[in-house]
Amino acid sequence: MSGLSLGLLALAATFTLLVLRVHIGLTMMVGGALCFLAVNDGDFSALLFSLNNLAWSRLSNYDLAVIPLFVLMGQFATHGGLSKAIFRCAAAFVGHLRGGLGMSAIGACAGFGAICGSSLATSATMSQVALPELRRHNYSGRLATATVAAGGTLGILIPPSVPLIIYAVLTQESIAKLFVAAVVPGLLAALGYLVVVRLMVAREPEGHRHSEPASAGERFKALLQVLPVLGVFLVVIVGIYGGWANPTEAASIGAAACGLLALLQGGLDWSGLRASLLGTAETTAMIFLVLLGADLLNAGLALTQMPTELAEWVQASGLAPMLVLCSILLLYLLLGCVMDSLAMILLTIPIFYPVVMGLDFYGMSEVQKSIWFGILALMVVEIGLIHPPLGMNLFIVNKVARDVPYLETAKGVLPFLASDLLRIVLLVAFPGICLWLLSL
Repeated sequence: MSGLSLGLLALAATFTLLVLRVHIGLTMMVGGALCFLAVNDGDFSALLFSLNNLAWSRLSNYDLAVIPLFVLMGQFATHGGLSKAIFRCAAAFVGHLRGGLGMSAIGACAGFGAICGSSLATSATMSQVALPELRRHNYSGRLATATVAAGGTLGILIPPSVPLIIYAVLTQESIAKLFVAAVVPGLLAALGYLVVVRLMVAREPEGHRHSEPASAGERFKALLQVLPVLGVFLVVIVGIYGGWANPTEAASIGAAACGLLALLQGGLDWSGLRASLLGTAETTAMIFLVLLGADLLNAGLALTQMPTELAEWVQASGLAPMLVLCSILLLYLLLGCVMDSLAMILLTIPIFYPVVMGLDFYGMSEVQKSIWFGILALMVVEIGLIHPPLGMNLFIVNKVARDVPYLETAKGVLPFLASDLLRIVLLVAFPGICLWLLSL
């Protein structure tokens, strides 16, 4: 049996276990183990030796310390009440406009995502903060829940982003360059969502009560409360790319700053600190288990030579590079219906990355192509978080808004999905959207 056939069988077994609801980390371990056993005629010694080395090399990797630090920064922001200050600031400036409160929710999600790095945490937190205000101002259940669910995806689009860190680790790409490349697409996503909210409000027959216009003093006070949050974002991003600090050092500064801000604003007590530390430990343990499973699966697939053979087959097939890329993005959209974002990144990047890097797109260099594909993958993975029927953000928001049927929320996100698809088309057609800041 060829290496390509063995790899495909291992992937089929992995997806079968996923359908049976087995944990993604364990399913990838099983898939990798099958590859090792098939290549070595059932000899367990090579599998055990490789698993031992992979576990040590992965868990002792200094670069991965950035993950728990960024997670801790998000936990402090979540439990410290920083999300409320961000939402109040956005509402102070645009809340009095038609649809302004919905746009405030999008702006708050973008601001919170800049210090959180997790879409699920952004959705869960902003559901508690923004949903009651939206409903109180006569926003329909469909519009209110869809706005928060879509806005939550900005948590991984706007740096720092945990999936981008995972992509950088898998591809040996620069975390700093990926973060900078994600800034403009992330802001473009937020702008697209603002336009969608405005159009949806205009189409709804029922009126929306607007907030009273805030005075200049109230706006200045609200702005002062979020300036430290903006400072944390700038320190992390500018510090990394400016060479003042490596990603781990910048994440340490960001986590400490968020913790101090939450403490000074009175939002972080002992129970919040305990919840932040436990949440960080649980999330980090889950991510590292999935990473270990992905390492074993990738090592098994490399042993079968499946990624190399697949890349060579694509290059020899004569297919247009853009057709190959669009097929990969379409597959991501389909996988987003049944898988979470982290699982998709870990499972597919080792397979698709060699294929994309072996093709020519607009004459880009290897580094430019790697960064461009990373941003595209992140954008498509983000769609899976709000793509019915299993978009995780939809379930999180509906858990808070129990009076809104899931089907209503699913219908409400369709215009936001249209905005996402338009943005992906623009990124595919114009890679400079991602690479412009890097060129500076």
